Amino acid sequence: MELFDSLKQKINGQNKTIVFPEGTDVRVLGAASRLAADGLIKAVVLGNQSEIQNTAINNAIDLEPLTILDPAAIPADQHKAMLDALVDRRKGKNTPEQAAKMLEDPNYIGTMMVYMGQADGMVSGAIHATGDTVRPALQIIKTKPGVKRISGAFIMQKGEERYVFADCAINIELDAPGMAEVAIESAHTAKVFDIDPKVALLSFSTKGSAKGDMVTKVQEATKIAHETAPDLAVDGELQFDASFVPSVAAQKAPDSKVAGHANVFVFPELQSGNIGYKIAQRFGGFEAIGPILQGLNKPVSDLSRGCNEEDVYKVAIITAAQSLD
Repeated sequence: MELFDSLKQKINGQNKTIVFPEGTDVRVLGAASRLAADGLIKAVVLGNQSEIQNTAINNAIDLEPLTILDPAAIPADQHKAMLDALVDRRKGKNTPEQAAKMLEDPNYIGTMMVYMGQADGMVSGAIHATGDTVRPALQIIKTKPGVKRISGAFIMQKGEERYVFADCAINIELDAPGMAEVAIESAHTAKVFDIDPKVALLSFSTKGSAKGDMVTKVQEATKIAHETAPDLAVDGELQFDASFVPSVAAQKAPDSKVAGHANVFVFPELQSGNIGYKIAQRFGGFEAIGPILQGLNKPVSDLSRGCNEEDVYKVAIITAAQSLD
């Protein structure tokens, strides 16, 4: 089944609410309207009421299926409840006055709605930098218990082929525990997309064929992943060809249950991950879907500022699917 048809089936009828802090942007507003009209999610858009209405009129967007929340018109009791919850969550790191200033930012309002259970996920980034989307999520929603960092995965798709590449977006450097953590979280992401995860921890070495600190890190990460998630099919260190090509795996890693069959690829640091997914995208003709933020307690998705309406539509579907866990 086509990827997004499968995801739509998963979220259809689940009544998931996704909040869009950038409701005055035509791409976001158009996607949110379509998603709500299609019955896939309940869409809440934040922004100035008159600006949203003007954008809708000028672009023939139906506002009927949407819930519009003007940050300047939030009832006083609701604003106070949000403010009190934010101050409590920050545990003395921000005064009430500072928290009130934070709540002037729609990304903080959207994040608080997710934290307080008023929404199941948030999609932002069409007009905001990544930090403006991720920072409130890290401060308020925070990472899952036992998870120390977020990471960014891409679903690489072409025809019937579907793979996960990580971390390609967030962590510049990963130590061995970090790489193991990304491997386990990437396996969770794979399952959302109906991929039975077989995880390869990548290196320029296969099973000791080369030596050095970079190789040792991947070996240690593999050991930690085995100890942390013993039921997960994960192996390393593996060169990409050994992880993916059965004939190469038979020569380089004949005893591996992952080599030659991997579908989740964990890179040792951001540079190789970012280069790798873009090579697959541009040379290999794969569609790169993401980045999908992994490791948060509740899903928050960061759009590219160069996104189009269809990108927003798809990312929101992914966000709703992530919230089903």
